[in-house]
Amino acid sequence: MADLAGLAAVFLRLGLTSFGGPAAHVALMRDEFVRRRGWLDDAAFIDLLGAANLIPGPTSTELAMHIGHRRAGRVGLVVAGLAFLLPAVAIVAVLAWLYVEQGQRPEVGALLLGIGPVVVAIVAHAGWSIARTVVRTPLAAVILIATIGAAVAGIPEIAVLLGAGLVAVAIHLRGRSGAVAGGLIPTGAMLATGSTLGVAAPAIFVSFLKIGAVLFGSGYVLVALLRSELVDGLGWLSERQLLDAVAVGQATPGPLFSTATFIGYVLAGPLGAVAATVGVFLPAFLAVGLSIPVLDRLRRSADARAFLDGVNVGAVALIAIVAVQLGIGAIRDPLSLASAAVAFVLLVAGVGTGRLILAGAVIGLMPLAWMPS
Repeated sequence: MADLAGLAAVFLRLGLTSFGGPAAHVALMRDEFVRRRGWLDDAAFIDLLGAANLIPGPTSTELAMHIGHRRAGRVGLVVAGLAFLLPAVAIVAVLAWLYVEQGQRPEVGALLLGIGPVVVAIVAHAGWSIARTVVRTPLAAVILIATIGAAVAGIPEIAVLLGAGLVAVAIHLRGRSGAVAGGLIPTGAMLATGSTLGVAAPAIFVSFLKIGAVLFGSGYVLVALLRSELVDGLGWLSERQLLDAVAVGQATPGPLFSTATFIGYVLAGPLGAVAATVGVFLPAFLAVGLSIPVLDRLRRSADARAFLDGVNVGAVALIAIVAVQLGIGAIRDPLSLASAAVAFVLLVAGVGTGRLILAGAVIGLMPLAWMPS
């Protein structure tokens, strides 16, 4: 019991202080559990990180679950995962309540308008950073171009991701055996479409469960899937509301998946927030729990590695497209264009996202400060 209490305490603290996205979360966990506490050595830590990358869901949260499992078994898996994500979920839920109650105030609108271009820069920078890592061969570049074309043509994002992974596997198998592997590009089922006047919590749960079950790659792919499902498909959100949700998720500690809590609250209040949160995180808990017995085989599998490489390339394509789409809504004048451009350059230079979002908020509020009272 003492181990569980200590496990919960350390992950609650990390959940409250882990700003900066998945890469920062991983760095904080390495510092905490390898360097300071000695729970793992570097080899074991990298092994667990690789395992988290092989399954759908938020990588840093799944890494927390793996560390919890190493420390205290399956109960530790659940305790570590919940302790890491609950602080973010609670903070985002409070901000969602304020957004719904105070969102019509001019100060709130100006603040969010100022943050919007910075969010576009953050998403674009994420895609650029990932591309530098995963698009390193002519073949990867061809898959990237093909996936961008498929997404622009209207193929569902889920099918684009799976298709990119399966094409990479097919090419890997062909190169290994000389055999022609055909018929591996999935057609995929279209995401649910239509619009609704009142959104029920069960419908929200199902939509976020689908997204959480197939979300490989960067957490920023979540933005692309949310846009496809909730803006273009179901019509539950506007482009502006999606931008606001991503801004809140980015500005708060913990996993970006907490954006789901914000959207669920906007759609259906507290019940909607719970439904969206459980829906998007449940697949990660199940995936980690079910995959542990087979992870050694997966990590040694060249086919699994090829699939993940292909999915990562597809993720870059989706991030690039969603950055353009969000930019169309957020960048409307020279000031917002300059904000996005400067934010991108500063991100490349290593400036933290929290500082940039704060700067964007200040820029958004400046016109109100100049107005006569």
